[in-house]
Amino acid sequence: MKAVLDIRRGAPGETPHNQTFDVPFEPGQSILDGLRALRRDVDPSLAFRFACINANACKECMMLIDGKVDYACTVRLKEGVTTLAPLPKKALVRDLVTEIAPPDERLHLKS
Repeated sequence: MKAVLDIRRGAPGETPHNQTFDVPFEPGQSILDGLRALRRDVDPSLAFRFACINANACKECMMLIDGKVDYACTVRLKEGVTTLAPLPKKALVRDLVTEIAPPDERLHLKS
């Protein structure tokens, strides 16, 4: 069995583009499992965020999955094409990573 992830890629100042990856999977795997396998085995430059402590607390892996905002750690990988994109209305960092915390809540380090 195989899944296909169609991922919106790019960084600020670049023209966004989609890149498609075939991902082998077993039923029950999450989108996050597929992304981690891609980064490990195919493209280490793929940028996404996760911090798996509790899906309802961390919110790190939120992205657009087939046009809906959801957690990559809870949505199941499926046969066929799944489209992934960064969160809308958030500042893009790179690929699927956006600024989550409002500017006044981010950690500021003094030099």
